[in-house]
Amino acid sequence: MFTKTMLIAASLLAITGAAQAESTTYSVDPTHTFVTFEARHFGTSTNRGRFDKKEGSVTLDKAAKSGKVEVTIDTTSINTGVGPFDGHLKSKDFFNTAEFPTAKFVGDKFTFDGDKVKSVAGTLTLAGQSQPVTLAASNFNCYTNPMLKREVCGGDFETTIKRSEYGVKYGLPGIPDDIRLLIQVEAVKQ
Repeated sequence: MFTKTMLIAASLLAITGAAQAESTTYSVDPTHTFVTFEARHFGTSTNRGRFDKKEGSVTLDKAAKSGKVEVTIDTTSINTGVGPFDGHLKSKDFFNTAEFPTAKFVGDKFTFDGDKVKSVAGTLTLAGQSQPVTLAASNFNCYTNPMLKREVCGGDFETTIKRSEYGVKYGLPGIPDDIRLLIQVEAVKQ
């Protein structure tokens, strides 16, 4: 009986060790990763912009259905295609980039459907305020990049935040509180 119990315990430890050993780290590819936002403008058109500089990493364990993601966004790299508008968005009215030059998302609650990531929950820190957010995933996939000869994983992620929760209240209620964030990300296995 003792030997059988020891064999079962050893088997469980081996399985646990194998699942932990499958954790893989990926580096965010800035050339295939885009962070964009959309905001309604006085109930008419939609203003759009992006952040041109971002970096981060993803640790993914497909067997254990877990992971962690950290993405840092350089808010000074905001780009709407209109210089004066970019300047206003960098001001204290919005992102206050002089005081808060970066925003950061850290997520560690992954939801899977089979091998596909369906969502990542975590914390978004923006303008010095941190709030919980959940990014819904679509088109998540992993493939072997033919040029890099390495695995790449990625997908499209999105959420809607209330900017007032981050202390960004300029223009409310004319400029709506809801901001849609769209994150297209690809990360390369390290």
